[in-house]
Amino acid sequence: MSDSTTSVSPSSDYASISSGDQSLQRSRRSGDGNRVIVRESRHWHDVFWSAIFVIHLICLGFALGVLGFNRFSRSDRLNIDRYTHGFLENHKGLTEDYWPLYAVAGGIGVCISWIWSLLLGSYANEMLKVSVHILTTYLAVVSVLCFWCRQFFWGGAFAVGALLQFLYVVSVIDRLPFTMLVLRKALKLVWGLPKVIMVANAFTIIMLLWMSLWSFGASGVVASSMGDEGRWWLLVVFSVSLFWTGAVLCNTVHVIVSGMVFHVLFHCGQEESSSLPPSSLIGSLRYAVTTSFGSICYGSLFTAAIRTLRWEIRGFRSKICGNECLLCCVDFLFHLVETLVRFFNKYAYVQIAVYGKGFNRSARDAWELFQSTGVEALVAYDCSGAVLLMGTICGGLITGSCIGIWAWIKYSDRVIMVASTAMLMGMVLVGLGMVVVESAVTSIYICFAEDPLLIQRWDADFFTEMSETLHRRLQHRSARAREVLTTA
Repeated sequence: MSDSTTSVSPSSDYASISSGDQSLQRSRRSGDGNRVIVRESRHWHDVFWSAIFVIHLICLGFALGVLGFNRFSRSDRLNIDRYTHGFLENHKGLTEDYWPLYAVAGGIGVCISWIWSLLLGSYANEMLKVSVHILTTYLAVVSVLCFWCRQFFWGGAFAVGALLQFLYVVSVIDRLPFTMLVLRKALKLVWGLPKVIMVANAFTIIMLLWMSLWSFGASGVVASSMGDEGRWWLLVVFSVSLFWTGAVLCNTVHVIVSGMVFHVLFHCGQEESSSLPPSSLIGSLRYAVTTSFGSICYGSLFTAAIRTLRWEIRGFRSKICGNECLLCCVDFLFHLVETLVRFFNKYAYVQIAVYGKGFNRSARDAWELFQSTGVEALVAYDCSGAVLLMGTICGGLITGSCIGIWAWIKYSDRVIMVASTAMLMGMVLVGLGMVVVESAVTSIYICFAEDPLLIQRWDADFFTEMSETLHRRLQHRSARAREVLTTA
């Protein structure tokens, strides 16, 4: 970027990382050890992807409205069936037969999200342990129920999921104490910012409004005269769209929360977080939905899938020994995913919030920052994102199970179709509650990498624990590298 930069003395007011005019503010440490702030003008980034996202919402919203209205009150209201006559089976269902099920799914998802957030704030240790251990059991129980209902494909899928979850937990069991510590500190940050919770709740309401239209169209698809194959294909397309939309809203909250948390950590020891100017939140929100929105839309397409794959491969890789062929294959996949992580990672959203960069540059800069400071070893050791994902999946499974039982009673031939889409709705809604904590975690790591004194001023004991853990992890990596060189 060719923008001019200006340094500001430490005594200058740092009103907000995202307030005032179109500027971003970067903290750096001068040669004499004093903190200085460098301001650079913000620009729009990844506009193409924001346009794609908006066009996708408009087109999909129209299709959902048409498909839902076609079966509302009476069958084939818009005479769509005449275009598919002869290769689709006849079905006399109506949109309103299935729409209430999705409405209840939305209500259950919101309730789980709010209850989970409240319990996390009051009983952090217990809830985090529940997130880790209950998912394996729940997946196994759902698998047994699917086999009992003769849904062998889904029974096998959930059984494999339970096995993978069990193996992952076993592979990272030694990392959980440090992970719990990081999550407790992140919760401490979040609960000290009630405005952040209000923003997350507001975005949950926005997601519910979109889900009301989405479920209207999905109900029309389930009730349509298409065969099972046609219905499944449409529901898969709609589900991918819902996943992307949910990810965009989650990551928008991520950017807003990251900006606020960075502001709190920067000001720690200078002023109380309760006295944060209202312009900080408003500015963060404005940038998240304008100049940075394209970067959020772009990153939301890829980060979740790549991150999940990386967790699984890293967990299995740490436990493989004695099988050089398998280790070679896993290492190949590991390095491939590590390359993707360099360009698609969740820490990019902190850089977007604070510095207003494009997504790819933010992801690359965040990863290079971690590698140059050695903090990447600490990030790789931490499993907080995986623990929060377990809670999100568990919330989705509970939602899907409740709606699946109701659908089995009323429409036994549509159980899997309705339950799986209801589960996705539950996951998206619970994820909106979880992302607030995850944003605080990512901001803590970025701050620790950029200037460890920010964490030391905020919580000296936590800083000491992070520093000692980082030292142990770097020693562990050095020992492994020497062992590889010795055996080579």
